[in-house]
Amino acid sequence: MRSVAWPDLARLAELDAELFADDAWSEATWWAELAGRPRRDYVVAVDASGEVLGYAGVDLAGEVADVMTVAVVPAARGTGLGDRLVGWLVARAEESGAEALLLEVRADNAPARRLYARHGFAELSVRRRYYQPGDVDAVIMRKLLSQKGTDRG
Repeated sequence: MRSVAWPDLARLAELDAELFADDAWSEATWWAELAGRPRRDYVVAVDASGEVLGYAGVDLAGEVADVMTVAVVPAARGTGLGDRLVGWLVARAEESGAEALLLEVRADNAPARRLYARHGFAELSVRRRYYQPGDVDAVIMRKLLSQKGTDRG
């Protein structure tokens, strides 16, 4: 895994369109996210040939960090890459000094919900009809973090 760089952004926008359809980020959105550093941090997982297999990002806004995205291409699912990406998100939030990490996930995405639960995320609430079109609920999940942060003195 490595930090996302500007040459990755066109490919990330393509993958987002394939993986998230109506919820996909445009290339312009990816540029804005990359410009949000150091508050926003993104990592990309690539294979030996440099092909993107997955990516993840986090907003490090203080005591509560927010997962911005997690994605794994279909060919890399079941390989443990999702676990590694979520592990990176948790570690990055802890390093920043955050006390909790929040995310929202589609209620109909059972594999993602299981992945987050394995990493200690608990379901807090539901935002009804959050994802449009389709009226799909968003499940809000939170993981309380250890106090390993470098900003804690």
